[in-house]
Amino acid sequence: MGYRVAVVGATGNVGREVLNILAERKFPADEVFALASSKSIGKEISYGDKVLKAKDLQHFDFSTVDFAIMSAGGSISKEWAPRIAAAGAVVIDNSSYWRYHSDVPLIVPEVNGHVLDRWLKDEKRNNIIANPNCSTAQLVVALKPLHDAATIKRVVVATYQSVSGAGKEGVDELWNQTKGIFVNDSPTPQKFSKQIAFNVIPHIDVFMEDGYTKEEWKVLAETKKILDPKIKVTCTAVRVPVFVGHSEAVNLEFDKPISADEARDLLREAPGIAVLDKREAGGYATPVETVGDYDTYVSRIREDVTVENGLAMWVVSDNLRKGAALNAIQIAETLIEKGFKARALAA
Repeated sequence: MGYRVAVVGATGNVGREVLNILAERKFPADEVFALASSKSIGKEISYGDKVLKAKDLQHFDFSTVDFAIMSAGGSISKEWAPRIAAAGAVVIDNSSYWRYHSDVPLIVPEVNGHVLDRWLKDEKRNNIIANPNCSTAQLVVALKPLHDAATIKRVVVATYQSVSGAGKEGVDELWNQTKGIFVNDSPTPQKFSKQIAFNVIPHIDVFMEDGYTKEEWKVLAETKKILDPKIKVTCTAVRVPVFVGHSEAVNLEFDKPISADEARDLLREAPGIAVLDKREAGGYATPVETVGDYDTYVSRIREDVTVENGLAMWVVSDNLRKGAALNAIQIAETLIEKGFKARALAA
């Protein structure tokens, strides 16, 4: 018996990508439902060779589905995730709202999928699983094999995040500003705080009292929750004029010695990682090459001579895939592999 899957926020960038990946990976679904707000009812969305029509979230019966993959923002998740979970569906949420709740697992399957063993056995579980921030997801995939081998003490990361991370409005703003500049129109910031075309902006999400932005804090808090609470993390998050694909410059300090060659070999063997690391022009990954790919790419692996037991590397991934839609689907796949069964429907 196949599974029944509801995609909440199906008309958004991530929701559409969820539907694409469900079809690409031949997820064992008997039925898939595209759900959205009332203003999008009837809107057509591609799902493999099929076309789905968006249904109204407000009136959908979640007692008939096994998984609800949510990509509709924090306020929707806050209101609806508990209601959907109470109806018996497993909620896999892409928003930031549930990530820091102690009773909600924050999962990247290649890194801490084992947490789901205990979660499945917990009869009192709340049926909600959180998906991490897009920057965190690709970062911890790259850190995991290195941490297992030599124990990471400190992470310094600068992110170079594409405008698709800010949704359709971010993509439209980059497109419109770029076109406008070529015909001498003045670029007017709306979604972003400053001009994004031909520019970079060291500001994602709101500023906090300590001077960090909320996006930077997310990388810190989520890395600790997913990988190891003892790791020290600092981050600078930057928005760049790239449509899809987040990049990260990462500096690591380890408890034990580890060479660049050792790190390269470990990363080549690790799940979800592609190493592209030739010390020549073009011998590294950039966002353009990662679009549509499942893997997180690691390049520029080298020893950091400024600290004892240090490495530096470059990490790139499609933020709409591993950073959001793909990871959510991998969580569902991991649950199935661990024995989660589709529920029988009443005749």
